[in-house]
Amino acid sequence: MLAGALAALLATSGTIHLVRPRVYEPLIPRRLGSPRAWVVGSGVAELGCAAALALPRTRRAGAVATAALLVGVFPGNVQMALDAHPGARSWARKPAVAWGRLPLQVPLVAAACAVARDTSARVSG
Repeated sequence: MLAGALAALLATSGTIHLVRPRVYEPLIPRRLGSPRAWVVGSGVAELGCAAALALPRTRRAGAVATAALLVGVFPGNVQMALDAHPGARSWARKPAVAWGRLPLQVPLVAAACAVARDTSARVSG
């Protein structure tokens, strides 16, 4: 059930990244180059992780990849919080929302790790 919830969350977020990339582009530091490439790439990665989590055979790898992805995008979430203000171009225009999202990464990474452990125990047991 936890794997399904993570898969749904990632599928939703990945889809938004691909359908509305402009929403996320302001989060990408300019020094990284084209924001669109990073946004689309992270959306594809989220969809890939969602698909891997949804299938029992690839669930462990998907969970490990999900944990890594969530850690990898954390700097973007920090940037969003730093840039948040009522006139911001990103979807998190309220600082409280942007800063409030940051601690949510911890339970999401923990959930991905739990799915990886649970799947690992089932496969070897």
